[in-house]
Amino acid sequence: MQQGITQMPIEAHNHNRWEPYVDNGGTSLAICGEDFVVVAADTRQSNGYSINSRYDPKAFQLSNNAVLATTGYAADAKKLVEHIEQRAQMYFHKHDKVISTPAMAQLLSNTLYGKRFFPYYVFPILAGLDPEGKGAVFTYDPVGNMERVNYQAYGSASALVQPFLDNQVAFKNQHGVDKERLLSREEAIKIAIDAFTGATERDIHTGDWLDLFIIDKDGVQKTKRELKHD
Repeated sequence: MQQGITQMPIEAHNHNRWEPYVDNGGTSLAICGEDFVVVAADTRQSNGYSINSRYDPKAFQLSNNAVLATTGYAADAKKLVEHIEQRAQMYFHKHDKVISTPAMAQLLSNTLYGKRFFPYYVFPILAGLDPEGKGAVFTYDPVGNMERVNYQAYGSASALVQPFLDNQVAFKNQHGVDKERLLSREEAIKIAIDAFTGATERDIHTGDWLDLFIIDKDGVQKTKRELKHD
């Protein structure tokens, strides 16, 4: 007599994936003028709908004429800034001079490219003065592609801020204006503040405080402004 075969139920395997990156939100921007650069970044660090910190800076002064603004994964950003600061100090002790902004821009690009197989999840903006004293803004992707531009916004509110800068800084979709004109310092500061004022109304990951840096021939001046806290 043939015995029946008992079929055991097949259990579904639950594959828990480890994610090495977290997007901690926030926004940063930079606008360059003829002989200055304005850099602005909010300080909110979040994870989803939770706020981890209301004051976690995203912009860091690297020298007396350069500031690095970051968005993306906060831990990677801090490690990247620490590495660039160490390399800048090594350059100073070896050459007895402060590294220039274009040289630091290339250093940052090489550093990001060197980590391309397990990259820093960071979208950096390096801003400062070039050797001729002109404002310079360098933008990157996480694997080191670099471009020098006149302005840039990155982060969770970049979809709101970048079109605003396109219109107000590059004068796109405007008629009867000199589209080659660079902004004055007062105009650039006002636009940077207005950009974050508008962004905080629509992006829950941007807010709390605004770190505002002005880089010119006299060095770097930093101010702090209040943004929405909800």
